[in-house]
Amino acid sequence: MIKHALFVRLEAKPGKEQAVADFLADGLEMTNQEATTPIWFALRLSPNTFGVFDAFASEEDRQAHLAGNMAKSLMARVDEMLARPPTVETFDVLAMKNALA
Repeated sequence: MIKHALFVRLEAKPGKEQAVADFLADGLEMTNQEATTPIWFALRLSPNTFGVFDAFASEEDRQAHLAGNMAKSLMARVDEMLARPPTVETFDVLAMKNALA
């Protein structure tokens, strides 16, 4: 059961918007390799603001994701792509509907 989640906000440097979008699209492959990350969305919130939403069954799974390849890869490119370090919000999931369209 999904109980824990993250929202990460990313603000691209001017001219780096496509690099951030491409990085997030490529991130799907990395997160698909994480057995403990069952829900992951890469989002474009505005022309230069992006987000990642992920959800997990346990706090341990959330921490494993934060220490995983996607997070490491992002942090290695912060200075190159982002106007400021990402903001990470953690929260608990109270209820969830998951039905494919």
